[in-house]
Amino acid sequence: MSAIPPQVTQTTTPPPIIIQQLPPSPFWIGRWFVRLLMIALIFSLLYCVRLNSEYREYFQQDDGVTEQYRSGEQQATDKIAVLEISGTIMPPFTEHFLKAIKHVKEDERVKGVLLAIDSPGGLVADSDQIYRKLVDLGKTKPMFVSMKRIAASGGVYVAMGCGEEGKIYAEPTTWTGSIGVIIPRYDASKLADKFGVAADSLTTGEFKDSLDPLRALTDRERGLWRGILDESLQRFVDIIDKNRKGLDAAKVKELATGQIFTAEQAKANGLIDEIGDEEDALTALKTKLGLTSVRVVDFNYPVSLMSLLLGSVQARDPETQFRKLLEMSVPRAMYFCGNVSALSPLWQAVVEPR
Repeated sequence: MSAIPPQVTQTTTPPPIIIQQLPPSPFWIGRWFVRLLMIALIFSLLYCVRLNSEYREYFQQDDGVTEQYRSGEQQATDKIAVLEISGTIMPPFTEHFLKAIKHVKEDERVKGVLLAIDSPGGLVADSDQIYRKLVDLGKTKPMFVSMKRIAASGGVYVAMGCGEEGKIYAEPTTWTGSIGVIIPRYDASKLADKFGVAADSLTTGEFKDSLDPLRALTDRERGLWRGILDESLQRFVDIIDKNRKGLDAAKVKELATGQIFTAEQAKANGLIDEIGDEEDALTALKTKLGLTSVRVVDFNYPVSLMSLLLGSVQARDPETQFRKLLEMSVPRAMYFCGNVSALSPLWQAVVEPR
């Protein structure tokens, strides 16, 4: 019996698989690329939020007033609102400040108001608008006044909004007073004669162009404007007489010479109650309100980016420039302390070298 040869199994080796790898990139390239993408994403989100905020601010009917913590207990429920009148009282400040007053009046947590004044005054109509709204505010929220560097003319007028029950504080170096009215006017008639320029406006009445700077005022025109000035001054006198204890109309008229008073002089004449700074006024107001825990806050009307952009565009508009040129000649009665003529664009054009 023959032997069966063993079976031979033949295997084949598969060809080797070669994987070609690219050289690895430096590790920092990948990490920084991700970081840059994240930064770009964050900035794009912030930009979208800002655009949405500006869009809402422009189209919504919000008063735009913002509240900011100033001092006191941050967690306190009761608040004292600080309303600041700074600079010349005129548009657009007037509209912004009136909105701040409305906002404070509607806030039930505001228990009292400190009116901080650092102003040489301003337009008669604007000063009176603010005064009347402050009087209305003071009916529900007691009000004290803190006078800063200068609180003169229209600054005194609006300070009277605190009423007889309110107290007026002035810092030791405060200038106040300047009770009076001014209508800025510039007599350039001699300059016009020198250059051969004459006023020849077409009017329908004797007084239609009575403040034309290219000619002198007539006696009748001076009498007309004197009556307007006297009426505005009498209103100023009446406002002080009504709101200051110990002062009557006769005494106020004696003070209404346009004179500036120091804090000591103002106190001696009954225009202010105490000499002290803002903290003194706040302490006295807290005592009057009977508050031991209170948060002192500012109510401001910040200028938005949209307002700045729109203002910049309008400033370059020919129609806006022409309107401003016309407004230069509009008569403006002012409760103002200062050399108003120095502020006039017409005066600056004459005296400033080119």
